[in-house]
Amino acid sequence: MPNSPISVQAAPFAVGLTGGIGSGKSTVADLFAARGATIVDTDQIAHSLTAPHGAAMAAIVAAFGADFAAADGALDRARMRALVFSDGGAKARLEAILHPLIRAASQAAAAAATGCYVIHAIPLLVESGHWHDRVSRVLVVDCPEQTQIARVMARNHMPEEQVRAIMAAQVPRAVRLAAADDVVLNDGDVAALEPQIERLHHIYLAFSKRTATIASQHL
Repeated sequence: MPNSPISVQAAPFAVGLTGGIGSGKSTVADLFAARGATIVDTDQIAHSLTAPHGAAMAAIVAAFGADFAAADGALDRARMRALVFSDGGAKARLEAILHPLIRAASQAAAAAATGCYVIHAIPLLVESGHWHDRVSRVLVVDCPEQTQIARVMARNHMPEEQVRAIMAAQVPRAVRLAAADDVVLNDGDVAALEPQIERLHHIYLAFSKRTATIASQHL
C-alpha cells in the first residue's frame, strides 16, 4: 500500500510582545487582537496553571508547602510574591515548575491559532533565553519609568518602593529597548496607540503572508 500523505502545517508568523510592568502590554495586545491576531498570553497561562486544581499546584505545594495554597486550592499569590522577591532560590524553584508548563501550553496555543499571526505576550521575554527562537520579531511596549510606577501604584494599590523592587528585578529599560525590533510608545492614551498598532499590524500581515508563502514552497 502507498504511504498515506502527511499533512504539514507551517508555523504561524509570531511576534514576542514584552515590556516592563505598567507599560501597557495588555492594552497593546488587545489592540492587536481587535485586528485579528491570536494572542498567547503567558501571564494568563500562568494564572490558569496556579488556579484551583491548576496543573502546577501539586508540584508547588510539594516544593513549598501547603501554606502556599489558598483555601480554594489556588496559589496564595501574595505569600509567594513575598517569598520570591526575598529568596532567589525560591524564585528559581518556582520557575523550574512553571516555565516548562508555560512553554508547552503556549506552544499548543500557537499551533492551534487561527488568527492572521500570533502575538506571544511575554513579560520576561528579554530576561528568558527560551523565547527568542520561538518568535520572529520582538515588540517592546515602552514608557517612562515614572509612568510605569504611577500606573502600577494606581492599578495594584502598591507602595512605590514595592513597584520599584519589581522593576529592579526586570531588565533595565535600555536593555529591553536594545532587544527590540519594534517599539510602541505608550506614554499617553489609547488614541495615541492606535496609529502605531495599525502601522505594525500591516507590517506583521506582510511578514505573515511571506512566511506562509515560503513555507508552502518547501512542502
